[in-house]
Formats: sequence, structure tokens, C-alpha cells
Amino acid sequence: MQIAVCIKQVVTREAQLRIDEGRAWIRDQDASYEMNEPDAYALEEALRLRERHGGDVVACSAGPARVGQLLREALARGADRAIHVEGDDLARADALTVAGALAGPLREAGVDLVLTGLQSDDQGFGQVGVILAELLGLPSATIIMDVEVSDGAARVKRELENGWFQWVALPLPALLTIQSGINQLRYATLKGIMAAKKKEIRKVAPPAPPDTRQRITGLRVPERAKQTHFLEGTPAETARELVRRLREDARVLRED
Repeated sequence: MQIAVCIKQVVTREAQLRIDEGRAWIRDQDASYEMNEPDAYALEEALRLRERHGGDVVACSAGPARVGQLLREALARGADRAIHVEGDDLARADALTVAGALAGPLREAGVDLVLTGLQSDDQGFGQVGVILAELLGLPSATIIMDVEVSDGAARVKRELENGWFQWVALPLPALLTIQSGINQLRYATLKGIMAAKKKEIRKVAPPAPPDTRQRITGLRVPERAKQTHFLEGTPAETARELVRRLREDARVLRED
């Protein structure tokens, strides 16, 4: 079985972010990067499916040159080969643009199953997977917590609201968006890191011009502000004033 996994490089959660001169993105040179957490679980699930059913795992990513390091990490964890759609603007691109950049190489690869993370840790739209499925003409299911494959079909467990789950059957090829926590992550071994140096990363140019439907016009750092008010008077007066402020200023209370 041929499995493709779409992974994204995101800024580490501990990074101190600074806005660039154009006020529309962060300063890349000041940030450190890591694999998007839901995508790491998607990669792990692909590796486990390969162990059970055989085949190859192809790691795919779209972004600037630094994404090559991310793909090397995926290869070190066990992916067989990688595809890098290289473009400087793809790091900040919208979901439709990223999905469009990945669709061509995945269509050529002729995979049986495409896995993506549920959403990215940076923009968090959760749209690349479902748009990619539409572009590839594949059936899809989201928020997946378990995957079973047999006889050319997949049976998957979807996480719903309030602790409910849903089992869905899909014919292959199909696309699934994986929820964090579906499995226990493995990490690259020294043997895997050495083997990754010999594995192929195929570079692909993004389609031009990109089909962009949205763009970031500006970023700003959240402003932190607080005010302290001391209430004076008798306990009854203080209580009445506190209730008034909670109702009229903070608006966390309402009239019954």
C-alpha cells in the first residue's frame, strides 16, 4: 500500500515571535521550527499501517528551503521518500494554495491513502486536508482516532462532540485527517538518522500563479492591559457597587 503523509513545519511553541518589516508575517530568521503536532501523529499512523500491510510511506510538504530539514526528520522516523514543493510564499499561504501545491505531486504519485494532520498549530484552519481531498477527487473523513484497512477499503473511527464517536467506511484511495493522540509517537533513532541521508527528497516547483483566495494583511502583538479598582464603603454598598460593575462594565452578569 502506498501512503502519502502531508506534514507542515511550524514555529516551536516556545519561540519568541517578532513581526517582520511588512507587518504581515513573523521574522523567519528569529524563529525555531518543528513538525506540526497533528502531522506527527499522521506520520506515525502511516508508518504503523505500512508495518501491517506493507508498501511505502511518502512524506510531502510545501514551503521554503528550510522545510527540507523537516522532511529529513520524517525520513529519519521511517518514511521511505519525500516530496518537497518548494516556494518561499507557501509558509504563509492560505489552505487552498497549499492544497493546490500538494495536489499535483500526490496525483502523480498514485497513492492508496493520504493522511494529514487535523489542523496546523500556527494558523489552525483545519482546511488543507478536506480541500486536498476535493482537488484529488477522493472520499475523505476527518478527526480520525482509529484506522483499519482491508480488502481495498478503510474503516475509520471519527471523534465527535461530547465524547461520541462514529465509525465510517470509505473505499480506497481516500484521504483522512488525523487527530492528535491516535497513537504513541516514535522518534528518530541514530540508525534512522543515518539512513535518512541516503533517501530521496524530490523537489517540485509550485504551480504558478497560485490560486490565492485570502491573504494576511497585518499582524500585531496582543496588548496586555489591566486596571485595578478599589471599592470603598460599607459591605452592603461595596457589594451593590461590585454587582453594578460586573453587570454594566464587565458584562458578566445580566438582569433576571
